[in-house]
Amino acid sequence: MPIIKIDMIKGRTEEQIKAILDVSYEVMLEAFEAPVGDRYQIVTQHEYYEMAILDTGLGVERTNDILVFTLISRPRTKDQKLKLYNNLATRLHDELNIRKEDIMVSLIENTDENWSFFNGEAQFLNGEL
Repeated sequence: MPIIKIDMIKGRTEEQIKAILDVSYEVMLEAFEAPVGDRYQIVTQHEYYEMAILDTGLGVERTNDILVFTLISRPRTKDQKLKLYNNLATRLHDELNIRKEDIMVSLIENTDENWSFFNGEAQFLNGEL
């Protein structure tokens, strides 16, 4: 059920984007113990001047390889969140050579009643899910 939105600067290949999608999906499944098939991902590509992602005073230098992940999901435990953050950065670095400093994640929590998957119905509330 989590929806994963990924903002990035234009310039990656189709294969690179697909790999980022696959890694982030696999990490989410493991960290959040979500069922296979809960795959909702959206990539938005921007010109380099359309993203200003600074370091909040932490001294981190960003590059144009920056990825900003926004996950909208039901509440998760602290351990699940930490696992997601760590595993996402580690796998993207190890498998796709993306600097860990260029990976930013924000979780937005909501509840089951905030989802309608189709037909204008609330599948979690009407018992379909």
